[in-house]
Amino acid sequence: MYQAGWSKRQLPLKPQGYAMHGYGQWHHRAHATRLPLMCRAIVLHDSHQQHLMFCCLDLGYITHAIREGICERLGASLGRDFNAEQLVLTCTHTHSGPGGCSQDGLYNLVTPGYVPEYVEAIVDTASQTILDAWASTEPTDVSLSVVRFDNDTPVAWNRSLIAYNQNPEVTPLDNHHTHLALDRSMPVLAFRRQGQTQALVSLFGVHATCVGSGQKAFDGDNKGYAARHAEQQLEADGSRNPVAIFAQGTAGDVSPHYHGPGQKRRRKAIHGEAEYQYACRNGEFQSTLALSALEAVGTAIAPHRLEALLSYLHLPGRKADPAYADGNGEAYTSEPCHGVPFFTGTPVDGPGMPGILAGPAAWRARRLRRKRLINVNDPGYRDYQRLYLAQGAKDILLEAGRKQVLGYPLARLPLPDFADPLVAEMKRQARLGALNQSDLVPSVLPLQIVTIGQMALVCCPGEFTTVAGQRVRDTVVAQLTGSGIEQVLLMSYCNDYMGYVTTREEYQQQCYEGGHTLYGQWTLAVFQTGFAELARQLRLPLEQRSYDRDTRPQPAPPTELTLRCNIKPPGA
Repeated sequence: MYQAGWSKRQLPLKPQGYAMHGYGQWHHRAHATRLPLMCRAIVLHDSHQQHLMFCCLDLGYITHAIREGICERLGASLGRDFNAEQLVLTCTHTHSGPGGCSQDGLYNLVTPGYVPEYVEAIVDTASQTILDAWASTEPTDVSLSVVRFDNDTPVAWNRSLIAYNQNPEVTPLDNHHTHLALDRSMPVLAFRRQGQTQALVSLFGVHATCVGSGQKAFDGDNKGYAARHAEQQLEADGSRNPVAIFAQGTAGDVSPHYHGPGQKRRRKAIHGEAEYQYACRNGEFQSTLALSALEAVGTAIAPHRLEALLSYLHLPGRKADPAYADGNGEAYTSEPCHGVPFFTGTPVDGPGMPGILAGPAAWRARRLRRKRLINVNDPGYRDYQRLYLAQGAKDILLEAGRKQVLGYPLARLPLPDFADPLVAEMKRQARLGALNQSDLVPSVLPLQIVTIGQMALVCCPGEFTTVAGQRVRDTVVAQLTGSGIEQVLLMSYCNDYMGYVTTREEYQQQCYEGGHTLYGQWTLAVFQTGFAELARQLRLPLEQRSYDRDTRPQPAPPTELTLRCNIKPPGA
């Protein structure tokens, strides 16, 4: 039997008019709080003095700044009992949570800037919640059940069906069946004392975008409402201080809004107060299914040694194993680049740049590509070749690695400031020198696998599409076959955020998800290569394991970060 404890606390974040993270819209600013944002944690101990800590926050993203701050606090409090590899940080990906929590420049432009007050509050609250859970451990039974949404439950739809249908392992569907183009199963871990469920972890992939960019309040969205509903039900059944974590599976191409004929009309009919009601209903669908899993016997998780491996990969310029790259022995990633579809957004969940601008932007991107690749005498020719080979079908608008937009340095972008406040803020920060040495987006990303008994959990940064996530699971399963691991699950939005990961086939369609797969068409293959190696290490005895434990992202230069800190939001 494991020793387990759990706890929850509200995140004490004061709405101050800063933009929220998720939609990237200048007007999407928090002036109030609707459903409080929460931090929930579960801690496990085994008989070998090994530990696992799971912490889920009602945020849009986990950033390296958040993770490093929490690790520092826990290390100071727990001393030698704390091992950073044993900490899993994840989030619900609500789009109604605070921005300004990353030290990387791009995702903070809309906020505007870095908000250390928010990061400090999140770090303080998460650290204390984990320590509370640590202090509350008692003998606890752990079990796993897997349940599935009925096909007619209106909880999730695939928002990029044209891309999904390109995958050879799926049965193509028409746009009347987008609700079937996703993983409708929900694994549920139950934590019981004296036969009574006191805590649970649910994994189901669906975007927390029920509440749109027109609203002005912090809100937990569907995952937050699911947790509240489940905890209320558990408490009504006699549980004391229950904790229900509703984390994400493969949510990259999965929307909580209907996608199919008439999708825009149906989305427009849900606005204002109706968006919060819709989020609550979607959350209750998830909660009801999770609670139904508790009625089944489930599979008992044997109290074996807890294991955790964490390794950071520098993504740009990394070669994929040909086994995951269609046999291609020269499949490399590149410096991060954002395609035109990233800026146009998604048609239902989060529209972006108007289509009338997207066509000219794509034309200019292709023109720049031709110009760069035709001049073999250009000193940068080889670099351009590698870039475009990796990025493939993407019409590159922003080269985040080079810090250029359509070939122009950020500070000299020939677009007037009045045309777009986000562009104006980017140019302002670039002119100040606030982005000279700072990364625009993360390029060093965490890969993590943890095991509880006969179950392994693959912890992925960012947003993996349905099929991309399935391929990662299949990769890890193949490596762990015969090791005693009987079930492999996947949790996304873990430990850092860097956009999306699609399959190579999906990438060619350049929907929003492909445009936001930053490192090019072989990104998934490189992640599979990394996770396969980590899984192989997991099979080795402790003393024989040899993997990179040292690589970490470089912090932003303090002088540049200061220039991007505490920028007053519009109207403040």
